[in-house]
Amino acid sequence: MSEAIKMSTSEAEDYAYSTPLEELDVSNPNLWDNQDYWPIFERMRNEAPLHFCKTPWESPFRLEGSRGVGSYWSVTRYDDIMAIDTNHKAFSSEPTIVLPDPDDDFTLPMFIAMDQPKHDVQRKTVAPAVSPQSLAQMSTLIRERTIHVLDSLPINEEFDWVDKVSIELTTMMLATLFDFPFEDRRKLTRWSDVATAGPETGLVESEEQRRAELYECLEYFTGLWNERVNAEPSFDLISMLAHGEETRNMDPLEYLGNLILLIVGGNDTTRNSMSASIYATNLFPSEWDKMKQNVDLVPNGVAEIIRWQTPLAYMRRTALEDYEMHGQTIKKGDKVAMWYVSGNRDERKFERPNELIVDRPNARNHISFGFGIHRCFGNRLAELQLQILWQEMLKRFDKIEVIGKPTFSHSSFVKGYTKMMVKIKG
Repeated sequence: MSEAIKMSTSEAEDYAYSTPLEELDVSNPNLWDNQDYWPIFERMRNEAPLHFCKTPWESPFRLEGSRGVGSYWSVTRYDDIMAIDTNHKAFSSEPTIVLPDPDDDFTLPMFIAMDQPKHDVQRKTVAPAVSPQSLAQMSTLIRERTIHVLDSLPINEEFDWVDKVSIELTTMMLATLFDFPFEDRRKLTRWSDVATAGPETGLVESEEQRRAELYECLEYFTGLWNERVNAEPSFDLISMLAHGEETRNMDPLEYLGNLILLIVGGNDTTRNSMSASIYATNLFPSEWDKMKQNVDLVPNGVAEIIRWQTPLAYMRRTALEDYEMHGQTIKKGDKVAMWYVSGNRDERKFERPNELIVDRPNARNHISFGFGIHRCFGNRLAELQLQILWQEMLKRFDKIEVIGKPTFSHSSFVKGYTKMMVKIKG
């Protein structure tokens, strides 16, 4: 694994404000291990809300001939992100939602990276899995599992919250949504991590290994597809895809692409917000106390935690036509990164944006789930899982203390935690 640049808070601020604007590149994952990107986003919002990066960071582990990040625009203010995210005429989600272009020999179509009308019909196929009726039916199961996990945690002993709670709860939920063999559910966690990992993360040794593991994912799920396609339709995601009129004839790589979308969307976002619940309330302990004293604050508190964390840092769009913003022109074909992580900390929208405030009046205005036709279709399920977790934690615990600093994901896309040691005070 490449050694990340570790800077103190003052060093990060010096770097952000002393580096020429045109040389700043927030796509560099080395800035994300230690959260050194915050002052860069602050400067961009104030001095260059539409920022062009001409020579972005490139992974030294890229396959020869594969495509890298390439030059791109950064959009960092809340209102500007909203304007682009809802303008489907001028900005496309194709060919991908991340800055690196897909390689010609390994392109994974998925409905989040499709435009209308294909996006709409594929999304509609799986939408019943997270309908209000489905969520009501799943609520009891989610609570039972949450209670079991929390009651099994050690008291007055250090343990890794990411592994014991965040990963376990979200992986069990994923297994249910896919009707996936429960004993193999940690495979879903691995595939989720590998799907968004480059060799520089240390999770895989090479791009070849990453692809090999994703092909294993496809092989496993193809077996499940073959079982479901020959059975009566049911309400799991694989059955919905196998029987859906618009999805039953998908190319294998398109099936894999949609699987990765559903796995990552259902795993990384919720699990990292679960970890942020503990980390943020250690940084701002009064907010735990507020919810402990008034559990009716939990739904708003969950929205605020999702805003504060922003588990996916950005989404990419590609300009379909020339577009004017802040006196500059985004040219047709240019890449645009909508930095949700920055928009959620925009002082123009959120007062004291760097603080966690569980009774924040406009917490639900966060853009962590995106907007427009691509707004996260599982957002209500994520909120339900987090609300139940908080309700059950507040019943049991007076304090969950974070021991030391968490280990953050080496990624500028998935903004998360890989390890966080905690202790529950008895």
